[in-house]
Amino acid sequence: MDTHAVETALRWIVLVPLIGAAVNGLLLRVIPRRVAGLLACGAVAISFALSVRVFLRLLAMEPAERLVTDTLATWLTMGRLTIDIGFAMDPLNAIMALVVSGVGLLIHIYSLGYMAHDKGFNRFFAYMNLFIFAMMTLVLGENLVMLFVGWEGVGLCSYLLISFWFNDEANAAAGKKAFIVNRIGDFGFLLGMLVIGSTLLPHLAPGEGVFSFRTLAAHAPLLAPAATLIGLLLFLGATGKSAQIPLFIWLPDAMAGPTPVSALIHAATMVTAGVYMIARLNFIYVLSPTAMLVVAIVGGVTALFAATIALAQNDIKKVLAYSTVSQLGYMVLACGVGAFTAGVFHLMTHAFFKALLFLGSGSVIHAMSNEQDMRLLGGMRTEVGIKGRTFRRRRVALAGVFPFAGFFSKDEILWKAFSEGNVWLWLVGFLGAGLTAFYMMRLVSLTFFGKNRASDHVKSHIHESPATMTMPLVILAVLSIAGGWIGIPHFMGGANHFEKWLEPVFHHETVAHHDGHGILQEIEHGSLGETAGTLAVTAHVVHDVVEGLDHAEEEAMEWTLASASLVWALLGLTAGWWVYNKRLSLATKLQKFAGGVPHRVLLNKYYVDEAYEAAFLKPGYALSEKVLWKTVDAGLIDGLLVNGSAITVSIISAVLRLFQNGLLRFYAYVFSLGVLAFILYFTLTA
Repeated sequence: MDTHAVETALRWIVLVPLIGAAVNGLLLRVIPRRVAGLLACGAVAISFALSVRVFLRLLAMEPAERLVTDTLATWLTMGRLTIDIGFAMDPLNAIMALVVSGVGLLIHIYSLGYMAHDKGFNRFFAYMNLFIFAMMTLVLGENLVMLFVGWEGVGLCSYLLISFWFNDEANAAAGKKAFIVNRIGDFGFLLGMLVIGSTLLPHLAPGEGVFSFRTLAAHAPLLAPAATLIGLLLFLGATGKSAQIPLFIWLPDAMAGPTPVSALIHAATMVTAGVYMIARLNFIYVLSPTAMLVVAIVGGVTALFAATIALAQNDIKKVLAYSTVSQLGYMVLACGVGAFTAGVFHLMTHAFFKALLFLGSGSVIHAMSNEQDMRLLGGMRTEVGIKGRTFRRRRVALAGVFPFAGFFSKDEILWKAFSEGNVWLWLVGFLGAGLTAFYMMRLVSLTFFGKNRASDHVKSHIHESPATMTMPLVILAVLSIAGGWIGIPHFMGGANHFEKWLEPVFHHETVAHHDGHGILQEIEHGSLGETAGTLAVTAHVVHDVVEGLDHAEEEAMEWTLASASLVWALLGLTAGWWVYNKRLSLATKLQKFAGGVPHRVLLNKYYVDEAYEAAFLKPGYALSEKVLWKTVDAGLIDGLLVNGSAITVSIISAVLRLFQNGLLRFYAYVFSLGVLAFILYFTLTA
């Protein structure tokens, strides 16, 4: 295979979707709808085909040499600083490119049917192609600056697509909320980049790309003194893009956009950008146990926190939204305990089954005349045919049931957390897994079983979806089952091909965790205050026990934990089925438990939005109105500077105007006074 052709293919993986977006955008009112849809799908199909081509090229290489680069030009040269416009694909980039373009293509095809009657059809596909371009720039960028360009690009596209139906004020507000919250995280990301540049640049030769990932990896030890600051600043950006505490609040509201947008951006691609960034920069994070500890805790808490909220939501897409936040928490947790491979593995499997679940919910919403409230659904298993079957069966993938894809990836995360001694984080993840199974069965029971609770008008318009919406669901259903088989662990008799594929990228992940036990070291040093002692003792005991096991005993331990996780998920599914199918009265009692307070708290998402409004928005509005507007703008700028200068000029001009009245007699009088004053002055000073 021509090496040059493979290298230049990288640029076209990125640029072809941009061309599709440009054509559809510039010819928005001219190009026929059918042509616009086929052009958009074709652009993503070409990007996917080229991604497969480069992937096959990598597959033929020796593991240590798996890297293809394509430098288009030098963007900036200033002293020692050099930034290239370039792309690269290694095993990690390859996984991301295939997921983004592959799942993206299926969602584009699905959208042909879902958006068929929308007035903004052409505009929608222009935005979708633009998003694929931005996401491909993010995942294939050869350096951190190119990643950041894609990072900002997907933020813009997210805003455009969330607020796509902007005539509805709620949709426009949701788009603005997503954009602003992500800007907070992006500010931290930008600061992290500046710290990297200021720390590393003095040590590099002129022309050596300071932000190139290869340069960063080669000189990572030089970043050790600033690794904690860099890791935390970059992680602030990740909490925005990947919807982690405290910046998760935008993602549930983002469900205001069309359902294919939810599947593409808020399940399979953009929200995983933060996880990808952490995995990409794993060589920096392993240098800082503190940063790793923060990442792990935030991921674990987010996973459990969002799962509890999903228990009480009634909007089918909101349930899936909080499920996404929770699953992203698992990915972040994996990265925090040094299991980067497991995190990326879950990223991939989650893209399959969560895209399927969102598109399946879209089929239900499409069939039910845009009704999303599960309390007004029911009995849909006989109404939506194959789409209902794929949805119902793939809920067990999300719940983590063997042999579906979610079981292997989630179990790998839990095992890595436990084996590294992070037993409390394992427990958090374990509890979240049971809650996930419960709320997914609740969703399926309320939507597909029982009697249809919709109005007669809605019932009379229930209809099947077209083939363009069915085919992607079938493919994603297959991937939701078989997608995890490439990561079957050794204790189950598998070869874990996924781990072997990413081994050249994540060879760092074994360093920090076998040299000081990674974040165990940070716990031992007391970073968690009074709880540090207990956590340290527990962590070291578990870690030492696992380390002391021989191969057979370790496999037995893995079997035990995997079995416990499977039984726990099955119990969650059974409990959800029992409560919402057999004993609906029990569901009502649960809602009224303790006066209904717990249910109201979960239904209102722990009142986080209200707390943010009280802590930040209202003080911000007050500051803007009373200080920035009335005092600074109206008082200082308008009043003193603008109006004050105008008044001063008016007074001076009024005085000067007295001497310009057009009367010759007055001018002669003033002239005489001037002459007299002149004579008097010289007489007195002579």
